Amino acid sequence: MSGISLFPVFLVGLFGSVHCAGMCGGIVSAFSITARPFPVAVVTQGAGTRVASYNAGRIASYMLAGALAGGLAGGARVLGGVQQLQAGGYLLANLMLVALGLYLMDAWRGLAHVEALGNGLWNRIRPLAQRLQPLDGAGKMLGLGALWGWLPCGMVYSALVTAMFSGSALSGAAVMLAFGLGTLPMLMAIGLAGARLRAMMQRRAVRIGAGVVVLGFGLLGVARAMGGVHGGWLDLLCLPGATA
Repeated sequence: MSGISLFPVFLVGLFGSVHCAGMCGGIVSAFSITARPFPVAVVTQGAGTRVASYNAGRIASYMLAGALAGGLAGGARVLGGVQQLQAGGYLLANLMLVALGLYLMDAWRGLAHVEALGNGLWNRIRPLAQRLQPLDGAGKMLGLGALWGWLPCGMVYSALVTAMFSGSALSGAAVMLAFGLGTLPMLMAIGLAGARLRAMMQRRAVRIGAGVVVLGFGLLGVARAMGGVHGGWLDLLCLPGATA
């Protein structure tokens, strides 16, 4: 996949990261000097290194999930011969963006039911985080991020649908890397600035604004999937389809 085709995935991660402020923001803001009250041993020196290590682990888990999703879809050559599956997957990916936009706006919480599907896996993974305490080194933060990357999250699942129909394990990993990098500015900022920025990002006006943008991406993609609009500049705003 090209950088241009991955740019919309990056934008989804960027605007959707207001949701990350609520899901992951609590633990990330604990790495900040301004967020001292936290029920684990977190030292105040080297907050930037700890935040970067945590996010590196988190994005690595996203990439692994994307590779698995892309591989399970059958690979680029198999998908290239099944046009209906490609079209259906592209439509589903954009419908997930519509659901995500409504979720961010708190207009429809249907995506919460999708999140619940990951609870079984998360209940098995979460206890492993206790073995990393105290969080007193970059290596432990990397491990924590790798575990936290499997936290049930409707936004991540919406990106995984795109990864699944991207055509291959490599393309699926690339999709989730672009998505993870989109979420990075928000979580890095929260990790360094603390709970005050997290609270600001959770304001209703901010969530509605971000939700409208993501909803717009999804609606454009749905219109394109249905043949209502065509490529050109829309390639910068619509999710990529499978590659041959």
